[in-house]
Amino acid sequence: MPAGALISVSSSELPVGDRFEWYTHLVRENIAPFSLSSALAHDFHGRVLAIDLSGVQIANFSFSSVQAVRTSRHIRREDPETYQLALVRGSPMWVNQRRNQATVGGGDLVFFDSSHPLEASVPHEYGLGLVTMLRMPKSAFPLAPGKADRLLSQRLSPHGVTGALLCQYLTTVCDRAADLSAVERYRLGTIAVDLAAAFLSDHLDAQYLLPVDTRQQTLLARINAFIDRHLGNPDLTPAYIAARHHISLRSLHLLFGQQPQTVSVTIRRRRLERCRTDLADPRLRGQPISTVAARWGFLVPAEFSRAFRAAYGLTPTEFRYQAAREQSLR
Repeated sequence: MPAGALISVSSSELPVGDRFEWYTHLVRENIAPFSLSSALAHDFHGRVLAIDLSGVQIANFSFSSVQAVRTSRHIRREDPETYQLALVRGSPMWVNQRRNQATVGGGDLVFFDSSHPLEASVPHEYGLGLVTMLRMPKSAFPLAPGKADRLLSQRLSPHGVTGALLCQYLTTVCDRAADLSAVERYRLGTIAVDLAAAFLSDHLDAQYLLPVDTRQQTLLARINAFIDRHLGNPDLTPAYIAARHHISLRSLHLLFGQQPQTVSVTIRRRRLERCRTDLADPRLRGQPISTVAARWGFLVPAEFSRAFRAAYGLTPTEFRYQAAREQSLR
């Protein structure tokens, strides 16, 4: 897949008789060579949305019942030397790699290595398969191969902060793939690998094996998600965030030292963005501005008005009027 490329294709665009062969080619090009078979090959349905994040790929695959086998012969012919971490979102998937067999249900994840034989299938009676897959070069992965391979072909529960954050991250990147700039794609690829490594190390109970940079990026991602979830809490301060994540206030400020904005400015900016969105929403036009501000942590109306005008050049009242006028004209 070319660097920075975005593909979105569906079998519905092809004649029925060509669809299964087409899907087999997509799997070969976007994952690795496999032998595929299906009881529904005569009427196969498949769709792929994939985005390249500077060498890291995130893709949504949906497909009819299928059996996939990767043999030693396939590996000798071509090995991209990648890891795949798959979030199963549809029917359960049966997997087998390195003598590990598991049935992975919807909402769970499973980890693969392109350098070992693999079997995977979604049985016909289970219905449509849907998988969001993160594909990473092994050379860029921060966990040692001997450690990572212990988790191959096992059902990995996303329970826990890192797992929940990883699942949300994968689905959000796919949903917003068309909006990403080249700079964002590079950064998001790096974050994806760090989150995956942190998630797997949690299952190994081996966080200490991760490089310092990976641990810091994972902590930063967790803190950013925490901020988004608690913007309406007026007690959301740097000290509160540091205490909830069991780090010192100094460590928190150092963590944000490499970011474009400090933690305090980040909180204020995101609160203002939420207020701006609500003030432009015609469904909320009857709510007082003070109510909108309080919902996102601004308890003093005068302070909110000053901050909003400094950020957007208009008072909240002026902005709401302008938004309503533009919507009326449209």
